[in-house]
Amino acid sequence: MTRLTRVRSQASADWRSFTRRRTAVFFTFFFPVILIVIFGALVRSDPGGGGLFSEPPAYYVPGYLAVVVLFTPLSRLGSEVARHREGNRFEKLATTPLTRGEWLLSQTLVNTVIIAVAGLLILALVVALTGAEIALSVWLLAYVLVGVVCFCGVGAIIGSYTDSQDGAVAASNAIGLPLLFLSETFVTLEQLPGWFAPLVDLSPLTYFARGVRAASYPGAETGVSGTLESVTGVDPAFGNLLVLGAFALVFFVIGARSIPATE
Repeated sequence: MTRLTRVRSQASADWRSFTRRRTAVFFTFFFPVILIVIFGALVRSDPGGGGLFSEPPAYYVPGYLAVVVLFTPLSRLGSEVARHREGNRFEKLATTPLTRGEWLLSQTLVNTVIIAVAGLLILALVVALTGAEIALSVWLLAYVLVGVVCFCGVGAIIGSYTDSQDGAVAASNAIGLPLLFLSETFVTLEQLPGWFAPLVDLSPLTYFARGVRAASYPGAETGVSGTLESVTGVDPAFGNLLVLGAFALVFFVIGARSIPATE
C-alpha cells in the first residue's frame, strides 16, 4: 500500500466520521454565520466613526474567515487526538503502515475541504449582508490551505498534551479567542496599546489576516511584518503567505511528532 493510498483511505474514513456527527456539521457552519449576522448585519461597521468597527466591511473579511480557519482545526484536531489517546487508538495505529504524519495529513485534508466550503459560505454572506466589495483571487484559497495546515498542527499539539477531550476543547478556546481578536482581524493595531503591538507579529493568524486583506481588499494599507516591510518589492499577499507557510511547516512537524505512538 502506497503512502497516497494510505492517506486517501484514512481521509475517506475521517470524512465519513465527520458527516455522521450531525451536531458537529451543523455548528461548524452555523457559528460563523451567526457571527456575521451579529457583527456584519446588526452591529455594522461605521467607517471613520471610531470604535471597534470603524473600518469598511471588506476590512473584516479576514476576521470572519479566521473564525473557521482557526477554531475548526483547533477544536476538531485537539478533541480528535485526545479521543484517540483515551481510546488507545494510537497504539492500534502503531501496528499499521499508517504513520503519525500521514494520519495528521489525512485529518488536515478533511479539514481543508470542510473549511473551504465554510469559507465560500462566509464570503457569500459577507457580500450579501454587509455589501462588502471583495476581490476574489487564488490567494484566498492558498491562505485557507496554508492556514488550515498551520492550525491543524497546533490542534494536534493541544490534543497531545491535554488530559481529556474536555481539556482539549477548553485549551483550544483559551488559545483561539485571544488570537482571533488580537491578530489584526477585528481590532486594528491603532486600537491596541503601544507596548502590545509588537507581540502581534508573533501570531501566525496575523499573517493570515494581513495576507487575506491584501488579496481581497486592495484599498487596505497592509504590511507584511515588522521585519519584511523593509524589503523592497515584496507583495504583501505573497510575503505574508511565506511567513504563514513557515509557521505551518513548523507547527505541522511538531504536531506530527507530538502525537503519541502509544498511550
